[in-house]
Formats: sequence, structure tokens, C-alpha cells
Amino acid sequence: MCGIVGYIGSREAQEILLDCLKRLEYRGYDSAGVAIVSDGEIDVQKSVGEISVLESQIKKISGGAGIAHTRWATHGRPTTENAHPFISCDGKYAVVHNGIITNYMDLRERLIEGGHRFTSDTDSEILAHLIEDAEGEDLFAKVVKALDKVEGAYALAAIDGGAEEIVVARNESPLVIGIGHDENFVASDVTALLRYTNEVLYLHDREVARVQADSVEIYDLEGNHVERGTQKVSWNLEDAERSGYPHFMLKEIFEQPQAVHESLLGRLGSLEEDPFFSENAFSSVKIVGCGTSYHAGLVGKYIIEELSKLPTTVQISSEYRYSSLSEEKPLVVIITQSGETADTLAAAREASRRGCRTLAITNVLGSAITREADTVIYTRAGPEIGVAATKTFVTQLIALYLLGLRLASSRRSISSERRRQIITDMRALPRAIQDVLNNADAIESLTTRSAKSQSIFFIGRHINFPTALEGALKTKEISYIHGEGYPAGELKHGPLALLSTETPVVAICVRDHTYEKMLGNVREVTARGAPVLAIGTEGDRDLEKYAEDVFLVPHVDPLFTPIPIIVVLQLYAYYIAKKRGCPIDKPRNIAKTVTVE
Repeated sequence: MCGIVGYIGSREAQEILLDCLKRLEYRGYDSAGVAIVSDGEIDVQKSVGEISVLESQIKKISGGAGIAHTRWATHGRPTTENAHPFISCDGKYAVVHNGIITNYMDLRERLIEGGHRFTSDTDSEILAHLIEDAEGEDLFAKVVKALDKVEGAYALAAIDGGAEEIVVARNESPLVIGIGHDENFVASDVTALLRYTNEVLYLHDREVARVQADSVEIYDLEGNHVERGTQKVSWNLEDAERSGYPHFMLKEIFEQPQAVHESLLGRLGSLEEDPFFSENAFSSVKIVGCGTSYHAGLVGKYIIEELSKLPTTVQISSEYRYSSLSEEKPLVVIITQSGETADTLAAAREASRRGCRTLAITNVLGSAITREADTVIYTRAGPEIGVAATKTFVTQLIALYLLGLRLASSRRSISSERRRQIITDMRALPRAIQDVLNNADAIESLTTRSAKSQSIFFIGRHINFPTALEGALKTKEISYIHGEGYPAGELKHGPLALLSTETPVVAICVRDHTYEKMLGNVREVTARGAPVLAIGTEGDRDLEKYAEDVFLVPHVDPLFTPIPIIVVLQLYAYYIAKKRGCPIDKPRNIAKTVTVE
């Protein structure tokens, strides 16, 4: 989950590294450091805290090659000693690493017996000592030999005092190489490089590369040369900037009409037969994902079952591998915004091992999941920098609607008239989202009491139960208020005991077949004195009779109500966090992309 960058070329490396590093801070902000090659030596500087702390303390080092790192702590507390880069005992080699070395204790003990001195508590430091110990005429050969002893996940970049190249390698952690003119770049994520290049090479698992100023050579760990063409990145620098918004999260919330438009562009008119979705190809569907992607999958269950009539189950990625095997071979839908989530990648591999066909929903071209799955639906959300997922969640839902329609078309499970109406409704979704955004001030005004609360409950039924779960997640992760999502019918089975006049309840009350039941749940809540914010659909004149506060979203088909409602809940969480003075884009203890298990 850490961020790695590297530069080699004729310009001063330090300034470029710090700039790239700041664009990766969503991957970790416990500590940061840089290593610059200058006059045949490696100068390492690092500090605890955000990159701004390092930037304020760093002394200017001249040199055209270096590596840098921003850390999200897994092994070892956030301290200067545990910050990257790590340097070998002889001072000749420096390394930065993202991932977890699972056999590091055994390796560490052997290295200590061999006379190596460790200065940190991390698993990553062993890499610097392994490289120093390894046989080989140059850095590249030493890195390959060192990795032969390593078990686990890694993306790493290493330099030596000669500064002729950066050697990089990956296994189950993301790494991309940016191609410049007489200069090249390395990063964990393409967003770090957008100021400098839009031409990239994606490194695959168990590959290692020589990155020199004028060339890049890729090999597998067996020594075979790998030929791979570059890819053009469609994102630009403005996509990865705040563009006048106070936070990336707010910018990305307001980008959702365009993100949905891009996700639908050219797709609604091309739902014709596809061999992958041929009639009776699948008897069931299983969706797997983590966090927000898991919540999208829960919404997807209702979408797919309603449209295609296929039985659909949803499982958290980290639990999928431990579930019982069955003779059934469902279509396994893998949802991961980054395409690099470790638990979800492991689930995809397990699904393939079980003989299941797999379909990935992801936002990142060239990510690992695109090589693991049989087919891919890209969400086209553009870069998302804020740790709290917003536009990637909404576009994941769009992908699931498209998937539901494809399955329905192949199974002929809905009428032509219903299909046409669904397509019409989907085309209207950007406008529905914009209508909510146009009333952001009204949503902000509803958060004053909630911002002072210790706990907030979110309740919904049917397709909006998972919407409530996602609203609770957004609230807890950026405002540090305990947010709990519940199916409304479960209130009387325990949670009512927690309600009081100090416990707000957000109730999703759309005009569908659950509406009357939801009104009953709201009455149960208000009878206990808890204040209620009811979210309904325009034209509803009854909600104000039962709830203290009401916000109405544009009328859409009940199948699509999660889209405008989640935008309300995103803004609700954002304004609560803002009132509480929380670091909205960088909430404590969590990072954007979870690349370790």
C-alpha cells in the first residue's frame, strides 16, 4: 500500500521525486524518504509524517538519479528508522519496497548471522542487505539473485552509487515505468507520472527491469527477455489535480455526472450477443470484492437477479478462498477499482483454479486483474485520488447495470419494452446526479447535528440496504464517527437498544415495494427519540410527517435509486467530516489501494 517513485535522466532528481511522491500520498502518509545518487554516493533523507514534513526538512542534493517512498505501515511502527529508503551496510545500495516479504524473519536471522546490521523493524530492509550479499557483476544481477530467496509480494526499486540504472521488480504489487525523452520514471501508480509522460510500460508479476535514462529492458526472473509495447494513458494532469476544490473527494463527487456519461458512452447501443454471455452459459453468478467494491457487489446482486433472473451471491474477497467448493461453476464477477487489491486478485486466481469463468470490473487499464480475468468491463471513472471511493463506486454500479443487461439480453429474461426503458433511464442518470449536486448546500445544512454525534445509523431495504452500508462506510472512514448500516427490518433485533436523542438515523425511503415498511421503521426510530434524516424521491409529501429532516432526490426507476442516493450520502459524509476538521483526503490508518493481504 506504500508509494514508490524513481527517476533517472539529465534533470535534478530530487525535485521530480518529491513532486511525484506528493501525487502518491493517498497510498500512505506515515513517513516518507528519498535516496539521491550524488558524486558516486547515495544520500538518504527521510522523516515521519506526511510528505510536507520531509519537504520542509530536506537539504538540496544534486543528482540525476534517485528513488523515493511514502509509507503506509504494515511491519513496524511509523518512525524515521522504519521509513524507506533502506541502505545496505556498505552504503552502496538503496531500495524502496511495497508489499510484504513473508519469509523475512528467516532471512533476517541469516543475514544477522552473516554480520549485517539492521536499523529498522521492517521486512523491507532485508532487501537492501540481500542485494549487498548477492553474487553478480552489476545491480541488475544482484537484484535477480536476491529475489530468488524472497517469498511474498513486492514492488521494489533499487539504485547503486554508480547511478547508471534503476532496477525495478514486481510480484503481486503494482509498478509502472514511465517513458520520457532521454529520461525515464518509475511509480506505483500512473497518476504520479502524468505531469511528465503519458507513455507507460506496465510491469507484470515476476518481472524485473533495467531502467536507464535512454532505455528500458524487461526480463522475467528466469532471465528471458520480455518484449512489450508501451501504452498511452488517456488521463491528463488536470484529472489528478484538485482544480480549485478544497479536497479531492469533493472534486470527485462533482465529477460523477461526467464519469457516468463516460462509463455509458458507446455501450448502451452495443448489447448484442456476445459468446461470453451466450444463453445458458451460466446458471448462477458470484460477485467478490472488498470494502466499497463489496458494497457495489451487494447492489449488483439485486440488479442481476432482477434483470437476468440468475441466482446471485456476494462474498468478501478475503473469505472467498476459504469457502466450500461446489460442483456449480458460476460466473465470478471480480470488482476492484485499482485492479491491484491483493485479496481480490487471490480470489480471481482461486476462481480460475476452480474452473469458473471470470469477469473483472476495474478502473485501471493494464492493472493486474486485467491479466487474471477472462474478460473486463472498465469503469472509465478517471483517476480517483481521495482515499474514500466515490466516483469509482458509482461507475462500478454502472458496470453492473451493463452486465445485468448483457445477461438479460442473452437469456431473453426481460421484454424489449422493459429493456428500452432501462436504457432510457440509464441515459438520464448523469442528470439525476447533477440535480443532487445542485442542492449540495441543502445537504450541508442537514449535517450540523450529525457532526456532533458519536454514532449514526443508516437503514434501508432491498437494493438500498447496501446503499446504507456504503453511506455508513463513507461516514466512518472520513469523519471518524461510528457509522453503522443495517437492513431496516433488523432494527428490532438489537440495534434499537442503541438509539437515543443523540443518535441520528439516516433512512432511505424510496417509493418502491418496501416504502410502507420503511415508514414503519421510521416510526419505530422516532418513538425512541432518535432524530431522522429521511431520503426519498421527489413528489413524496408523506415523509415530512414522520421525519425531522427530509431530502428528496430526482425520481428514477427504483432499480436505479442507489445512484442519486449514494451521492447524497457521499456529500453528507463529506460535510460532516469538514465540520469536524478531519483530513478528508487522507483519513488516518487507511490507504487507497490495499496491495497486501
